[in-house]
Amino acid sequence: MTIEAIYAVLGTCVIASPALLLAVLGTAPLLGRPLGEGATARWTGSCVVFGLGSALGVLALMLASGSRFVPIELGDWVAIPQERFHFHLKFVFDRLSVPFALLTFVLVGTIGAFADRYLHREPGYGRFFRCFAVFLLGMVVASLAGTIETLFLGWELVGLSSALLVAFFHERAAPVLNAQRVWSVYRISDAAFLLAAVALHHVSGEGDFEGLMGAGPWPGGEAALTPGQALGVGTLLLVAAAGKSALIPFSGWLPRAMEGPTPSSAVFYGALSVHLGAFLLLRVSPILDRSAWLCAAVVAIGLGTALFAAVAGRVQADAKGALAYASLTQVGIITAEIGLGLRYIPLVHIIGHACLRTLQLLRAPSLLHDYHLLEDAVGGHLRVEHGPAAHRFPERVRRGLYRVGFDRGQFDAALDRFVVRPFVLAFGWCDRMERRWTDLLAGTASRESDSVSPSAPIGEEP
Repeated sequence: MTIEAIYAVLGTCVIASPALLLAVLGTAPLLGRPLGEGATARWTGSCVVFGLGSALGVLALMLASGSRFVPIELGDWVAIPQERFHFHLKFVFDRLSVPFALLTFVLVGTIGAFADRYLHREPGYGRFFRCFAVFLLGMVVASLAGTIETLFLGWELVGLSSALLVAFFHERAAPVLNAQRVWSVYRISDAAFLLAAVALHHVSGEGDFEGLMGAGPWPGGEAALTPGQALGVGTLLLVAAAGKSALIPFSGWLPRAMEGPTPSSAVFYGALSVHLGAFLLLRVSPILDRSAWLCAAVVAIGLGTALFAAVAGRVQADAKGALAYASLTQVGIITAEIGLGLRYIPLVHIIGHACLRTLQLLRAPSLLHDYHLLEDAVGGHLRVEHGPAAHRFPERVRRGLYRVGFDRGQFDAALDRFVVRPFVLAFGWCDRMERRWTDLLAGTASRESDSVSPSAPIGEEP
């Protein structure tokens, strides 16, 4: 067997393991034979270990052979020659994708083992692990994607599972409303991603990263774009990354996402999903290198996010909220590092921060219990003494910072006013114009709903 065949087998196993897990956990309830907790945990652990072992095999083979770029091609799913468009399913193993895929398997396996005990006899146990399988497949596909279409496929799977797990406790109104907010921000991010993909196809005729970012292995290569094209496409990708990683002005959804179970909060907003925007910027780093203005925007957004999250995190009243903003602070710094032209340092930063934050979030449920034990041991309440840094600012400045932290920067209100409201007004105007036109053609009210009061039951006159 040739080394290329071994690469193909191992690479396919890396991708097939989460797909198999999703197929088993998803089809069993449809066939009327839902898996029990023990079987679900065994399938999850087996598929994660199999995928991790295959990824380690690819890494060992790459180190032994000196390879830095290994493509795995699975053919075209969609091809339209007249429009110069094809959905090419291609996966790449290189110095960026392999560490991120290994990190995904390690952390998902750790959190899966924790969730097996944390959600024991929970009514939504099976639903959690099905969403968990969707997330694992999405992260692996996004990490190893060799084309922008394949990356978008994984990007969407991660977003879908994220919103579903935020609304995990759907019997309460707050998780559902917060999941709707998360999903709405993801829609803005996904729209920017799609526009960037269309623009890249328009200027180059393909979405293959090897052709767009240069033939050299990551982080080498030079993007086949002019500085103006790089600025336009890169700005769209920056908006996509900002929405997925909760960078300003989209930071308001991050504390809302803590409504989900602690295992999902750890894997999404402490470890993997929150870093997916930074991963996207690393993957398209040759585009950033083509425009100094774009790099400056990345640095500004990253530093602004880090500063805001540092302020907001200090006024949070719950452990998960404080850890969420602590994660956001580090994500902002990672984004700034990418804008400054660093490549390996942000990658190492992502891996170290993801592991640390995962352990902290998994530790959060028992933190309050440990505080109570410690207070019982010392015989009184624990007091937090603020260091001299808390008194370096004048009273007026401190009050302003507290207001910014408590109000979370008013980013949600700003998005509602300057993004959501204009769309609602525009759609309302289009609806009124459509009513006038259809009423003119029909000679009377053309919609039954026009004559029914919004507060009255359907089918009854007001």
